[in-house]
Amino acid sequence: MNTSVNATPLLEMVLITGMSGSGKSVALHALEDAGYYCVDNLPPELLLSFVALEKQHGASKVAIAMDVRSAVSLPLVPQQLRQMREQGVAVQSVFLDASTDTLVRRFSETRRLHPLSGRDATDQQRALVDAINEERELLSELREQAHVIDTSMIRPSQLQGYVKALLSSPSAQLTLVFQSFAFKRGVPVDADYVFDVRMLPNPHYESGLRALTGKDAEVVSYLQAHAEVDDMFQHIEQFIGHWLQALVRDHRSYVTVAIGCTGGQHRSVYLVERLAQAFSANWVTVKRHRELDAFP
Repeated sequence: MNTSVNATPLLEMVLITGMSGSGKSVALHALEDAGYYCVDNLPPELLLSFVALEKQHGASKVAIAMDVRSAVSLPLVPQQLRQMREQGVAVQSVFLDASTDTLVRRFSETRRLHPLSGRDATDQQRALVDAINEERELLSELREQAHVIDTSMIRPSQLQGYVKALLSSPSAQLTLVFQSFAFKRGVPVDADYVFDVRMLPNPHYESGLRALTGKDAEVVSYLQAHAEVDDMFQHIEQFIGHWLQALVRDHRSYVTVAIGCTGGQHRSVYLVERLAQAFSANWVTVKRHRELDAFP
């Protein structure tokens, strides 16, 4: 007699939240391309019933975008996410952020009105900044419980790639995201830890290495020949490794480690590649190179 039971297919649900103007529609399009059934601006009051309906219909992948237009009921969401996880739904929460200056510029360029700003304000610029600050406060709890992506310095195609890479990584209790960046273009606001490696020997000043990156064998050889580069690697590796279990106990799903140098091309890229390789044996790792990814 066949005693096998057809298990109910696991539902994957991605929640996209974040600041207005940070790129939620771009992220949602990426998820749609990846085969997710997407719903924009679903009221939080309907979240549980919507997910239950999709499970009943046998759906396997759904993505939902929520924003500050549902501000009154947003406090319901964290508990709803916990409830869905207890019911076996594979929940991933992604929060898109950007610097206030970037958001102001985007709203000014598109001439859109921020959802929290009034049309009759005397000083529209001041009203926009106040609205952005209010929105940050309203969304702070959702941000704390999500994987944060800083969209300030990346193009829409980069954001789409980041979202797809995040979802394609194996599910795990904790995912380590290693990101290289250039200090001259600003520190990523999504970083949990930032390490400055600008004091290390710089391949930029070697004419044969200037056009290469930290992924190229010639640059790798150059950096490996300097003991202080290995010292920096060891110190960062030991620091992150020491605190990983504590981060797991704190129920963290993602930790973003940002490594910065002057141009984001050589030293930071090399260290991100090496750190990701070192931790990949025991942890799920994701690599990002903010400046290199901008110019594929």
